Formats: sequence, structure tokens, C-alpha cells
Amino acid sequence: MSRGFFITFEGGDGAGKSTQIDRLAEALREQGREVIVTREPGGSPGAEAVRHVLLSGAAETFGPAMEAILFAAARSDHVEQLIRPAVERGAIVLCDRFYDSTRVYQGVTGNLDADFMAELERVTVNGMLPDLTVILDIDPEEGLRRAGARRGAEAPDRFEKETLSIHRQRRKAFMAIAKKEPDRCVVVDASDAPEKVAANVLKAALSAMARRERDDNLAARGGRGNV
Repeated sequence: MSRGFFITFEGGDGAGKSTQIDRLAEALREQGREVIVTREPGGSPGAEAVRHVLLSGAAETFGPAMEAILFAAARSDHVEQLIRPAVERGAIVLCDRFYDSTRVYQGVTGNLDADFMAELERVTVNGMLPDLTVILDIDPEEGLRRAGARRGAEAPDRFEKETLSIHRQRRKAFMAIAKKEPDRCVVVDASDAPEKVAANVLKAALSAMARRERDDNLAARGGRGNV
């Protein structure tokens, strides 16, 4: 592929996104591909500076709209400083959360206006849309148990600490996104053994990349035929 490929990972807390991103990165690198692993909030110096403010809960008192704006500012820097340049030079970018998390965490459970969210997203990503979104689905109760075990003695972050009912609402919201955008989103059962989850994620990624490559080849042949 002359242009790279942008894959985002979404899902509730404790779904295993970081683990599966690392496994996919390793598998793709073994095939000789350049792979960039990144995260949100964060991924670029400017975005990392905002990460602590968001996850510490320092912005919580200002409400979900302010949080959404801060996420947008971090994402814009992330897109322009890291994601877009990497994809344009042909790399595969794997990102732990992207705009679907903002749609769910601030838009749905934050009860923000849909038009406001859509316009904020449009300006923020500036056309840098995921080629594939892997939604790791897990029962929120199990996800929170896993997150707690991973965290150990550390306090839960701004979003992990919320009620089980809110986490369940977020799970439904992610499933609604997957249903609405089936060409982009693939749902993977994250309750399976990590090896099985990794195999399913790799299969989805390779399938999506092959499909895009076929489409690009068809478009190129069509373009030459019209010259």
C-alpha cells in the first residue's frame, strides 16, 4: 500500500486494548511492515500534556463539554503531529482510542448535543478517519475487575471510577456505533483467551487491508483506462 493504514481500538475499560494492540503490532512487524503504536489522550507532546489533566479528573468539574473540547485539542495535535504524517508515508498506525471514545464517553454518557459533537469531530480530525476500528467487547463488570487487577494499589482514573450502570451504557453505545458503521467497525469478543482475541484481531486487520488494497488497485486500473 502506498498510503498507510489507520486502525483504532475501542471498547470499555479493562477490555484489553493495550495488550491486543501490542500483539497486533508484533504480528504486523514480523511481516516487515512499519507499525506505529499510539494512544489517546496523548500520542504527541502537546496531547500528552493534556492527558494528565483529563485522566486525573482536573477538568471534570468544568463538565463534559469542556472535557470534549480538551480531548479535541489533544486529538488535533495528535493527528497532525503523528498520525497523518505516519499514514502518508505508508506506515500502519494502531491507536488506543480515537473519536468513538469521545462520542461515547462525552457525547452519550455526558449527554452532549449531537450537532456540537459532530462539528467538533469534523474540525478535529480534518479528514483523518480510521480505515478500521476494532471494538473489543466485554461485560463491564468483568472489564472493571480486570482494570482493577491491572491497576493494583493505584486509584482508578477519571473514567474507570464511574458507576457500573454508566459503563453498561457505554458498552451499548459502542455496539450502536458498530451497527451503524459496519464497513469500518469490527466487534471482537474480548472475554476469550488473549491468544484467540489476538487471532481474531489479526484476521480482521489483514482482511481490511487486503480489501483496501484491492479497491486501490481497481481504482488505479480504472484511472489508467480513462487516460
